[in-house]
Amino acid sequence: MEVVYMCEWEKRPKSNHRPSIPLVCAWSCRNLIAFTTDLKNEEDDKASDMSTCSINVTYLSHMIHIIDTEHPWDVYSINSGHTEVISCLEWDQSGSRLLSADGDGQIKCWAMTEHLVNSWESTQSSSVDGDPIVALSWLHNGVKLALHVEKSGSTNFGEKFSRVKFSPSLTLFGGKPMEGWLAVTVSGLVTVSLLKPNGTLLSASESLCRLRGRVALADIAFTGGGNIVVAATDGSSSSPVQFYKVCVSVVNEKCRIDTELLPSLFMRCTTDPVRKDKYPAVTHLKFLTRENSEQVLLCASSQMGSIVECWSLRKEGLPVNNIFQHRSPVVGEKQPMILKWRILSATNDLDRVSAVALPKLPISISNTDLKVASDTKFCPGLGLALAFHDGSIHILHRLSLHTMGMFYGTSGSSQRVGDEPAIKRQRAGGPTVHFKALQFSWTSLALVGVDNHGKLNMIRVSPSMGQMLDMNTLLRHLLFLLEYCMVTGYDWWDVLLHVQPSMVHNLVEKLHEEYMRQNQALQQVLSTRIVAVKASLCKLSSATAARACDFHAKLLLIAISSTLKSLLRPHVLNTPDKSPGDRLAEICAKNTDTDIDKVMINLKTEEFVLDGPPLQSLQQLIQWVGDFVLYLLSNLPNQGSIVRPGFGFLRDGPSLGMLREMMVMIRIWGLLKPGCLPIYTATSDNQDSMSLLFRLLTKLWLCSRDESHPQEPDETLLDECCLLPSQLLVPSMDWLPINDGVITKIQSKHQLRLQFGKPYTLPGLNPNSQMEIFSRSPASQRMDNLRCLHMGISPTEDSKACTRCGCVTMLRSPNKTNAMKQWEQRWIKNCLCGGLWRKIPHSLS
Repeated sequence: MEVVYMCEWEKRPKSNHRPSIPLVCAWSCRNLIAFTTDLKNEEDDKASDMSTCSINVTYLSHMIHIIDTEHPWDVYSINSGHTEVISCLEWDQSGSRLLSADGDGQIKCWAMTEHLVNSWESTQSSSVDGDPIVALSWLHNGVKLALHVEKSGSTNFGEKFSRVKFSPSLTLFGGKPMEGWLAVTVSGLVTVSLLKPNGTLLSASESLCRLRGRVALADIAFTGGGNIVVAATDGSSSSPVQFYKVCVSVVNEKCRIDTELLPSLFMRCTTDPVRKDKYPAVTHLKFLTRENSEQVLLCASSQMGSIVECWSLRKEGLPVNNIFQHRSPVVGEKQPMILKWRILSATNDLDRVSAVALPKLPISISNTDLKVASDTKFCPGLGLALAFHDGSIHILHRLSLHTMGMFYGTSGSSQRVGDEPAIKRQRAGGPTVHFKALQFSWTSLALVGVDNHGKLNMIRVSPSMGQMLDMNTLLRHLLFLLEYCMVTGYDWWDVLLHVQPSMVHNLVEKLHEEYMRQNQALQQVLSTRIVAVKASLCKLSSATAARACDFHAKLLLIAISSTLKSLLRPHVLNTPDKSPGDRLAEICAKNTDTDIDKVMINLKTEEFVLDGPPLQSLQQLIQWVGDFVLYLLSNLPNQGSIVRPGFGFLRDGPSLGMLREMMVMIRIWGLLKPGCLPIYTATSDNQDSMSLLFRLLTKLWLCSRDESHPQEPDETLLDECCLLPSQLLVPSMDWLPINDGVITKIQSKHQLRLQFGKPYTLPGLNPNSQMEIFSRSPASQRMDNLRCLHMGISPTEDSKACTRCGCVTMLRSPNKTNAMKQWEQRWIKNCLCGGLWRKIPHSLS
C-alpha cells in the first residue's frame, strides 16, 4: 500500500480556526467522495485530542465536502445547515444522491444541481427532533450481483458476475422498488422515510423493541427476503449486542414499521478472564456487507488498545432432553433448529483502532471461490482495513482476521506480512497523525483516509496485497475487475491506479477479445462502455495515446450516427420490421459502388425528407463528419506509425461503414437543404468534394470490410490520398479533450501533494514525448467537444468538463431548435464516455 496523493487545506497561521477532526467519509460507485470537517477554536484543540467521550469544543459550522477522485483539489463545500455534528453520510446505489444525518435527528437528502458534481442542493429532509442519528441507510433496490473468482477464466460475463435473487425492501405496484431511507436513533427508535412517485415524503417511526434503551452504535443490513436487520449496542462490551428484524410496508397510504427481536450475542473478550475488563467500550459495530446480515464485525477498545471479533449467524440443531431420546421417531420428523451466533475469529490485542473500512466488492465467499482466490493471490474484496492511532493501517482477512498487509502512515512505507522492519519505529512525542475516517473504493483497489488534521489521503491497495505475481496473472486480475465495472456501470478509476504504461496494450487487446466472446445482445449493451474503458486505458501510455484519440472519435461517431438515423421516419405506417436506418446500413453494406449517387438511387429518398430547420441546426455535427473523413483520408499515407491519430480506423470496417452511411445520408439531405452540407475549401470551383471523398472512403472500406482478412491499401489509393491536401484544405481537429486530472501522473511511486481549492497544474511534458502532438497552445481555439463548435480563445460562457475524459461543453445551450435539443439531452447527465460533469471556471475552459 502507498499514498498516491494527499490533499490538504490551505494553512492559515493567523486564523483562529482550522478544520478539525473529520467525523465520517463515504465513497460512491461513481468515484465521488464525501467527507465532513467542523471548524473549532484552536485553543480547544488539546481538549479534543485522543478523547473517547464528549468533546468540549464549540462547533461553529458543519460542512460537507464533495470531490471526485480525478480532481481532488476541486472541492465543493456545502454549508449543510445541520445544527449539530454530522454523524452519518450515505450514497445511494446510483452514486448521485447523498444522505446526511446529525446529532439533532435531522436527515437531509442532497442531489446534484444540473447534474454537476461540484454543485449540490438539499432536495428532501426528515427529522426525529432532538434524537441523534447513529445509523443511516438507503432502502435496498433489490439489485445484487455476486462476483465469482472461480469463474474468472470463463468466457461468459453472466457466469463471472451472476445476478442474485434479492427482494427490494419495499415495492410499488408492478414490483418496482420504492426509494427511501432508514435511520436508527440513540434512543432506540427506527425511522423510515419513503419517497413517493409524486416527490413527497411518507415518514414513520417505531421503537426497536418494547423496552427502549440507549443505542450508542448501530448498523443496518438487508436480507434476500426484503427484510431489514438492525444491530445495536449501548456501547458497553459487557452488554449484549442486540439484533432486530424490521419490516416496512405501506397500508392505506401510511407507512407501517414492524419490528421483531432476533438472537443476540455477547462479545468473547468479556467472557475471557484475562480480558474481562480490559476493553470496556464497543467502538465499532459493522455488518461485513450490507447484503449479508449473518456476519458482523465488532471492535472493543480501551485507552490503550483494541480487539476485533468476527461473528457468524448459523442454524444449529436444538438439543433434546434425555427423556425424549428413546421416544420412537415420527416419520418425516426433523430435529428442531435454532439460529445462534458463533464466533468465527478474533484478533490478538491490537493498538487502539481509530477507523474501520469494509470491502464493497461482492466477492462470493464459497469455499471454492476462497480457494481459487488464495491460489491466484486475488485479494480484492477479501480484506477489511483497520486504522490505528499510531497512524498505521492493517488489512485483515474478512473471515480469519489474519493480517494481509500493512501501511505505516504517510511518512513511512508499506510492508508485506513477514517483513521485519530494519529499525523499530520511534513513537513521536505528542499526538500522532491518524485516520479518523476510512473507506474502500468499489473494487477494493484503493482506500481513502481523512486524518485528524483534515488531510485527505488516497492510498493504492495492491490486488495481491504486495505478493509477487507474474505479469499474466496481474493482467488477468485487472481485466476481471475492468469487466466487473463494465457490467455494473461503476467507475473504474481505482483500477487504473494499478495499470502501468507497459500493460496498456495487452489489457486493451484482452478486453476486446473477452467482449467479442459475449452474445450479440450484451455486446450491444456494452458497445459504448467498452470504447470508453479502452480510451481511458490508452491515455495512460504515450505509446497508445493516439489510440485514445481514435476511441474518443469513435464514441462521437457512434453518437452522431444514432442521432442522425433517429431522425429518419418511414414514409408509410405499414412498413416492414426494419427501420429506415437499418435499411440504409443494409444497402450500403451490399452496394460496394464507389459512386455516391449510384448508391443513393437504391434508397427510398422519401424516408429522408426532413424540414429545413432541423437539418440546418445539425450542420456542425454534419461538418464534423465531413472533416473527420477528410482528415482520415489525407493522413492515410502517413500512417506508418501507430502513434498518429486515425490509425485505429484503418482496419475498423464497421466504423468506416458507418462513415460511408452518413455520407450517403448527408448527400440526400444536401439535395433538400444545401445549407446543411459540410463546407470544404477546394482549389477548384468544379470539384465535387463529397463524391471524391466517398470514392476514396469506399476503397479504404473495401480493404478492411473483412475483419478476419484485412488488406493493405493499394498504391493507387495512397497516391490519390497524397493529392488530397492539394485539392482540399485539411482542417486541424481537436482530437482529444485536455485531461487535467491526476490519473496520468500517479503511475510512479512519487505521491502528489495537493491543496483543496487550488487548481493543480500538471508538470509540462517532455518536449521529446510523442504526446506533444496533442498539446494545445495558450492561444489556440477552445472547442465545445460535444456541439463541435469553436468557443474562441477566451470563452465567456460557463462551461462544464467531464471528470473522466476532460471533454468540455457549454453549460447553457445556444440552440433553440428541437433537433439540437434532442442531441444535447443525450448528454445532460453524463458525458459520451459515461463520466460525470463538473462546472469549470472561465479561466480553465
